[in-house]
Amino acid sequence: MSQTTTYREAVREAIREAMCRDERVFLMGEDIGAYGGCFAVSLGLLEEFGPERIRDTPLSESAFVGAGIGAALGGMRPIVEIMTVNFSLLALDQILNNAATLLHMSGGQFNVPLVIRMTTGAGRQLAAQHSHSLEGWYAHIPGLRILAPATLEDARGMLWPALEDPDPVLIFEHGGLYAMSGVVRPGPVDITRAALRRSGGDVTLIAYGGTVAKTLSAADALAAEGIEADVIDLRVLRPLDDTVIMESVGRTHRAVIVDEGWRSGSLSAEIGIRIVEQAFYTLDAPIGRLCSAEVPIPYARHLEEAAIPQVAAIVTTVREVVTS
Repeated sequence: MSQTTTYREAVREAIREAMCRDERVFLMGEDIGAYGGCFAVSLGLLEEFGPERIRDTPLSESAFVGAGIGAALGGMRPIVEIMTVNFSLLALDQILNNAATLLHMSGGQFNVPLVIRMTTGAGRQLAAQHSHSLEGWYAHIPGLRILAPATLEDARGMLWPALEDPDPVLIFEHGGLYAMSGVVRPGPVDITRAALRRSGGDVTLIAYGGTVAKTLSAADALAAEGIEADVIDLRVLRPLDDTVIMESVGRTHRAVIVDEGWRSGSLSAEIGIRIVEQAFYTLDAPIGRLCSAEVPIPYARHLEEAAIPQVAAIVTTVREVVTS
């Protein structure tokens, strides 16, 4: 029987299921044990699986990410939780110079079947310290698979195929989604493809993670004005699914990309140039982009809301592209 759940509960159930299916799976990170995780994702798992498999770590991202890499090389299937994406920068040497490159540097001898989960995104008044959206940085790195679950189904279903991947996978969970609730539709999740979340013939809207729900709301508002939009949830930020993007743009002839990252050097820039390279002659208007303001994210709520993409700004951007 289906029952309502939240995004954080869906992630927790995914971890629980993985640990029950494979005794090599364990979870490690800061405050994930007795405290239940900074965002309550791991609440109750210590009591269920014990301290050997739910391992609280010291406050040293470089140490416990490095330990996770070592465990993966030794045959385990670690899930490493980094509290927020800004803290992942303290482990960038391990992620970039070890996890992402060991298969290449070993001549194909050593895979690193490691999953790293972290919270990303703004909108929760955590100021410039904990409001980063750095997924685009990590999507730049060969050797990594980058996932951004935006739905309950993806929050529930992406973890197991990520653990089955022989190479490192980073999962970015937007902090604004943890309280999102609904009924999870059971079924396998494909961690190689983008998803078309809404169909329409006038414009293609491309989003991921925390911007997907806002983009769908904007599409509903636009439909009331007679503008029907395709909404693509990228889901997989590396490797990008060009096929779904180009098929949609080929039908609608217009595109708007919504990206909570900063505009300069952003994932939206990469997507935009791919559309130009592969579908330029199908375009009837310049590509639109809506990104976060190029400032440290403010603490004050009204300033934070002004700094990141919102529904009204998406609607305005789409109108400009459709009428140009």
